[in-house]
Amino acid sequence: MQPNRPARTDPRAAAQQAQMAASLAGAVDLAAVQARNEAAARAAAAPPPSATAPAGAPGSAVIDVTEATFQSEVLDRSFQVPVVLDLWAEWCGPCKQLSPVLERLAAEGAGSWVLAKVDVDANPALAQGLRVQGIPAVKAVWQGQLVAEFTGAIPEEQARQFVTELVAATSGGAVPGAAKGDGEAEEPEDPRLDAAEAALDRGDLAAAEAAYQAILETEPEHPVAGLALRQVQLFRRAEEAGPDALAAAEAAPDDIAAQTRAADFLLGTGDVDAAFGWLLDVVRRTAGEERDAARQHLVELFGIVGDEDPRVGPARRALMTALF
Repeated sequence: MQPNRPARTDPRAAAQQAQMAASLAGAVDLAAVQARNEAAARAAAAPPPSATAPAGAPGSAVIDVTEATFQSEVLDRSFQVPVVLDLWAEWCGPCKQLSPVLERLAAEGAGSWVLAKVDVDANPALAQGLRVQGIPAVKAVWQGQLVAEFTGAIPEEQARQFVTELVAATSGGAVPGAAKGDGEAEEPEDPRLDAAEAALDRGDLAAAEAAYQAILETEPEHPVAGLALRQVQLFRRAEEAGPDALAAAEAAPDDIAAQTRAADFLLGTGDVDAAFGWLLDVVRRTAGEERDAARQHLVELFGIVGDEDPRVGPARRALMTALF
């Protein structure tokens, strides 16, 4: 019997626990977490976005981007906040209508997102790489991936809705602060992590959770333990929900808690696409607080799986489509 855990005699429950433990063994990918930390560290080396910085200055919420600066100002920065690309040209009349609207919204955003302006005539390789078919073209980037886009000038109300839903579906509106620890990423080799992973290897989720929590009590900003803890907690929720969670959710389609338990169970057993699809369906058919609760839970699952997983990018784009 594992310490601090009740004995199980139900074969179905035992098989479920073994399956979840096997899934979790691959879910805590330290190399992927480290890669995300390195990208975030590069972004943190630059001033965080600020509504008070003059347009075009370092740290401004409105910047001009070229092929030479695209990596640092768009891809790396997108690990800090969502980046909205405004692809324009001097001869484009609709561009001159849309660009001032986006600039005003970026200033209002107070650093929660960045507007990156790209002159397509001066940067043809960027326009080609981004598959620009017409301008003005607006494309949103989050953690190195395109997550939403539209073409043509749209009314300010629709543009505001676009950026509002973008921020809600990605960073949640958090404004980044100054770089922590001078931008240095902590090495993942840590005997405390070894103890937590040993607990995972033997299927003891409670012990693994306690180990990660102990790390965070002394190092709240530990680069690995926070994500690993959320993953373990997800698997514990999935274990508690059990296979009956799916039937319970189908029987109560308006019960958001039941829907999130079903998604947790699906993700816990390794069915990532089904978990994402389940909550996307809830987002599409609900409104108000229920829709927001489903969205928040789905974004949490994105963070647990990690943006390096190829299934997260399409799901984020599907969420943006459902919201906007």
